[in-house]
Amino acid sequence: MNAAVTAMADRASARTSTYVCGLEEILPSAGVCALVEGRQIAIFRVGDSVYALSNRDPASDANVLSRGLVGDLKGELVVASPIYKHHYSLMTGQCQEDPELFVDVFPATVVNGNVMVDVRAPQPRRYGKRRLVVVGNGMAGMRTVEELMKQAPDSWEIVVFGAEPHGNYNRILLSPVLAGEKKKEEIVLHAPEWYVEHGVTLHMGDPVVAIDRRKRTVKSQNGVEVTYDRLLLATGSQPIVLPIPGAKLPGVITFRDLADVDAMIKRAGRGRRAVVIGGGLLGLEAANGLRMRGMDVTVVHLLDTLMERQLDEAAASLLRASLVSRGISFKMPAQTTELVGEDHVRAVRFKDGSEIEADLVVMAVGVRPNIELATSVGLKCERGVLVDDTLQTYDPSIYAVGECVQHRKITFGLVAPLWEQARVCAMHLAERGVSRYRGSLAATQLKVTGIDLYSAGEFHGTEHAEDIVLRDPGRRVYKRLIVRDNKLRGAVLFGDTSAGPWYAELIEAGKDVAGLRDRLLFGPGT
Repeated sequence: MNAAVTAMADRASARTSTYVCGLEEILPSAGVCALVEGRQIAIFRVGDSVYALSNRDPASDANVLSRGLVGDLKGELVVASPIYKHHYSLMTGQCQEDPELFVDVFPATVVNGNVMVDVRAPQPRRYGKRRLVVVGNGMAGMRTVEELMKQAPDSWEIVVFGAEPHGNYNRILLSPVLAGEKKKEEIVLHAPEWYVEHGVTLHMGDPVVAIDRRKRTVKSQNGVEVTYDRLLLATGSQPIVLPIPGAKLPGVITFRDLADVDAMIKRAGRGRRAVVIGGGLLGLEAANGLRMRGMDVTVVHLLDTLMERQLDEAAASLLRASLVSRGISFKMPAQTTELVGEDHVRAVRFKDGSEIEADLVVMAVGVRPNIELATSVGLKCERGVLVDDTLQTYDPSIYAVGECVQHRKITFGLVAPLWEQARVCAMHLAERGVSRYRGSLAATQLKVTGIDLYSAGEFHGTEHAEDIVLRDPGRRVYKRLIVRDNKLRGAVLFGDTSAGPWYAELIEAGKDVAGLRDRLLFGPGT
């Protein structure tokens, strides 16, 4: 907001509000009583912000609240009545001990160092309900909303802000949409009608751009301002774009959301050439989808092993051979140094000076947690927004889930951890017992029809670890299990992934597998 807009807002506030006193006349974390248009108003100062409530304590019917102590109770700014010690929220006026009790709350501002209060416009009461504002309309945030509605139905007023112009959808299934195996309508998880039916306010295509932690308000790109009792950050992650010449040329696309898929489908066509930079899970799924759309596709990868974070060399070699048989070409190891073109990308240039012609370039070189908003309001972040085992940030009124968080030095990009985070976070918001998030097993499954691939846990092998390996070239089946201290630590499967969930359970449980060694390779039914 520029100075002119701020000045206009100040003048408008002055016209509808009454001057009370100078801000410096109120001690920090204390209150004063003022007679404003015949009403006793308790005005409290917290830092440079002010809050105005009726001075009458509804429990005792005495005008005493201005003499109460101001503090933080379970992440809520409150004033404690000096008589019955009830605590009233400075934001909502609701009594913490008795939800039937309220005090009126009035708009209060500081204009040029002067405290202004508008007693003609008490803020609407939210009887018995607190407000949860969710920043992000993706899978993690909305799964938390679903869990919260199960655990504490009708206890929260929920407001959701989303950057994309539609409801929540399953990002995991973007690859089948790109490949033409699913329609966009089939991957929708929460259509706009769902929000209406469940009493959830949705602001589509309107991301939150500012948070005032002291006043507990958020402001959206379109200027919508909403107060919150609890805030849930679910801002996800953003794709990494290589910092190379030509990265912003038309025809250079990332693979992250429905808009990216629409852009790729629009540019796809038989005889056209696509280059996918990145041989990880997302890059290979993009390459397969574009090939299914009729494009000539080349995958460029910096290393000589595909999906090196999930696969060993043997499984990666089998995967590459399967993709080559589908008509996908590879250039690896290769370092991309420039995207060539003037008004549109036309080629990819490499460190060795060679080039590959391209009508479309897809960058799939990884993602990073989206922490810009959290950082801008002073929340502690490293690679992601730092959270504890309850998914609470360093601000007790703000929680975070999903790909934007960092928990015990780990960030997340798979779905299983997001679901567990959502369950734990919702339990704490609902105040239904104690639960902790202690991390999740990373399990990966490639979504390419006809190629069965599964990876979970450790796979590089460490000292004192044993490998149990099955190779069946005729059936194109490869299984490798990593065992240490008689416990299954990791599994890499290609061609037959039916036992994948069983292996994942054994890894997570830390079960002793000494008695299962003879049949471990063949699954739970043997």
